Amino acid sequence: MSARIKDKKIKMKSSDFVLVILTLSITIFGVIMVFSASYYNAINDFSDPYYYLKRDVVFAVIGVMGMFLLAVIPYRAYKKFAIPILLLSFVLLLLLLTPLGIERNYATRWLGVEGFPLTIMPGEIAKLAAIIFVAWYLSREPSVIKSLTRGIIPLLGLCGVYAFMIGIISSNMSTAITVCGIIVGMMFIAGLNWLYLAGMIGAGVLGAVALVLAPGGDYRLKRITSFLDPFADPLDTGYQVVQSLLALGSGGLFGLGLGKGIQKNLYLPEAQNDFILAIIGEELGLIGILILMIAYLILIWRCTHIALNAVDMFGTLLASGITIMLALQVILNVAVVTSSMPPTGITLPFISYGGNALWLFMGAMGIMLNISRHSAR
Repeated sequence: MSARIKDKKIKMKSSDFVLVILTLSITIFGVIMVFSASYYNAINDFSDPYYYLKRDVVFAVIGVMGMFLLAVIPYRAYKKFAIPILLLSFVLLLLLLTPLGIERNYATRWLGVEGFPLTIMPGEIAKLAAIIFVAWYLSREPSVIKSLTRGIIPLLGLCGVYAFMIGIISSNMSTAITVCGIIVGMMFIAGLNWLYLAGMIGAGVLGAVALVLAPGGDYRLKRITSFLDPFADPLDTGYQVVQSLLALGSGGLFGLGLGKGIQKNLYLPEAQNDFILAIIGEELGLIGILILMIAYLILIWRCTHIALNAVDMFGTLLASGITIMLALQVILNVAVVTSSMPPTGITLPFISYGGNALWLFMGAMGIMLNISRHSAR
């Protein structure tokens, strides 16, 4: 018996090691690519070629510390704070309507104080808040997912609240879609009926149409239709996507070489953020992108394995929500960069520049490590 337990612990340590190594490897790769993609933007905006690099290194170090800190906090402790964390996410989203809200590129997605270098993105906090709350709500009584009034309608209402507060107030459709996708995905994992799932997808489509028809919808409609033929308006609505496609096309199979990309020379907007995958494709080619996608697939598989082997329903749903968030953002980012869907402003996990998104995913991996550690025992 003791030998079997010992073998299981060794296997568990190996599993944790794989998750940690993948997370750290992708993050380090992201820091390198942020430096490469942001070099000329940093010179142009701040007269310091290392501006984004220095900040990204700090973000990464804090993220790693947060990951290992959350790895030792028992994941069941989040049950006690599920409702307070949810309410906090609502409060932060409402604060976007106050002078604390910062508007950039026609969207108010950040909270900050003038002169203070760091900002908060309530939309990123909303993702983890939704995951913790839904995991707690459905794990209290697993059969509640079969009830229309006690399970499905309340969670659909939560989707509606987040869609309004994120999609309308902060004009951040990508994050609204991600949060709603996470909630619906967790409901499906918990046992949601297929017919209800189809109905919810239909409701989501109608909700997206409503967002387009709401105030400010003209801007959203242009972003949606521009991907159908970005070359029809290459200097305005299709400019960013066109530059992304040019970067991917010029990279070819093996790329131009690290640091030798052309589109980052003030041609491609947000090269270090949402469209950093285009720079990766230009400099490292299709081979570089495929290697990165393989790393993501292994990481997603590792997270799925942890979700399947969690010792309780809360752990399973918590790990499933994190896995869905990771997979969904990778898919959406790749789709945007390749003009397979409208530009949405979704970040590439662990790689795109930005402290909020990086801390969210590093912290989520810390939670995954703790769930895995409990599963071993």
